[in-house]
Amino acid sequence: MTNRSQNLNWGLTPWSINFEPPASPLPETVDFAVVGGGFTGLSAAAELRRLDPHKSVAVFEAESVGARSSGHTGGLTLAETAAGDLPGLGEVLAGFSTVLANLEVTADVTLQGVWELDRVTENGGSPIRWSDSGPLRVAREVPGGTTNPGKLISGLARAALRHGALVFESARVDQIEFGEDLILHVRGSQIRARRVLIATNSESLELSGLANRADPKFTLAVATEPLAGGKLEALGLASRKPFYTIDLPYLWGRLLEENQIIFGSGLVSVNSWQDLASVDIRKGEAFQLLARLKERVTRLHPALAGIRFSHEWGGPILIADQWRPVFKHHFRSDRVVVLGAYSGHGVALSVYLGSWAAEALLGTRNLPNWNPE
Repeated sequence: MTNRSQNLNWGLTPWSINFEPPASPLPETVDFAVVGGGFTGLSAAAELRRLDPHKSVAVFEAESVGARSSGHTGGLTLAETAAGDLPGLGEVLAGFSTVLANLEVTADVTLQGVWELDRVTENGGSPIRWSDSGPLRVAREVPGGTTNPGKLISGLARAALRHGALVFESARVDQIEFGEDLILHVRGSQIRARRVLIATNSESLELSGLANRADPKFTLAVATEPLAGGKLEALGLASRKPFYTIDLPYLWGRLLEENQIIFGSGLVSVNSWQDLASVDIRKGEAFQLLARLKERVTRLHPALAGIRFSHEWGGPILIADQWRPVFKHHFRSDRVVVLGAYSGHGVALSVYLGSWAAEALLGTRNLPNWNPE
């Protein structure tokens, strides 16, 4: 396993990405160009080739697959968008599972349910009894679970290759010409594409047309050292269910196989998406928020007092209007689809919507009407 996708300024995650595409020359033309090698782009690329193996598909990733949001997520899989259930959304978790089954991807997916926590529900039977700006308790359980992000991104990338898609790393798309032909400028070359999916999420917002229309942020997470079973039971986590708060201050978390607990919280503001690359968890606002998160974790419960942390990291998210994902045609061409802005709910959702985007690009399914202009 390797850490090829990790930006050291952002810290190292508890998982790694194990994928390296074979060297190939850039194509001159392609039926479908996918911009972005995260969950969305790789899911779409693999599904495009699975659904129509006669069409050519190429993924262009600016760095390495999973280098940004997908490789730095916490792996919490949720059943809806950050804006809730949207018209025509369908069953996200069922769709996510179906895509993985169709593509033969295994990624330690467990859909055991997720606890919603708050500070107002008086639940005498709550297994969680923490202190965090008030008594923190389980309010209810909702569908969802966890996955291993490193295995998920690696599996999707291998599935894309196995089905015949080309995957190019260090292949930033600097510009798209929106004319009679769609022309992508990559590594000084020009590539003509019949259809394009822009799946860059919080990056390249001028390319996706989302500059000044969505807000990039940087969020943070830590992983504890492994805990003994007795401590997990004392914390109310013996069932291993992940959790997140539905009131503020926000906190989410999940267990890893080795009985480490991940906790995440906090948003670092940036002036533009270009500033994401310069965020450094070792200094500045990110460092301060990480220190605050670690202190907060140690005060949740006596079982966490003095706990040490094995990993500290962060990653970008993109928040659009009313927390709705952006899933629409580019304002300059109906042959270009833009998909992203999952607002931290993107693990299962991005894979599911990536498959939907593949169907839309093939002309077999309509896009939803979630983003009226």
